[in-house]
Amino acid sequence: MAQSEKGTKKKTKELDDYWAEVSRSVREGDFQGYKKTCHKEGVLVTGINNSSYPLSGALARWEKDFTATKNGETKSSVEFRFSQRIINTTTAHETGIFLYSSGKSKDNIKKEYIHFQALLVKKETDWKILMEYQKSKASELEWKELKG
Repeated sequence: MAQSEKGTKKKTKELDDYWAEVSRSVREGDFQGYKKTCHKEGVLVTGINNSSYPLSGALARWEKDFTATKNGETKSSVEFRFSQRIINTTTAHETGIFLYSSGKSKDNIKKEYIHFQALLVKKETDWKILMEYQKSKASELEWKELKG
């Protein structure tokens, strides 16, 4: 049975809010806020490194970067653009590109464009990422072709 247009718009808004929270937590160096967006049994898959492991392991590695951002030692940000969004009441599969930027100063920002897929589940009132697949590097042109 197809969802109503109103229901779909509500779920899309909820997911837009989810991705905005991910972006905010990265920008502000809020590690605990970021961690709350992740399912405790989440998995990170990278086609770039041909590896798969618990998201908790990635979080442990990334925590120092969040701390550096929070302390003002580094500037970090992440933005998302989507090519496909498959959403129902409690699950979502999102496909697109994310742009992760980081560096010590505005003149020293490294930009990484990554093709990704995300599988999310809604637990009670909150969306959580269950699987993040960082498929491959993307180009700035591919990023620009996906409207924000």
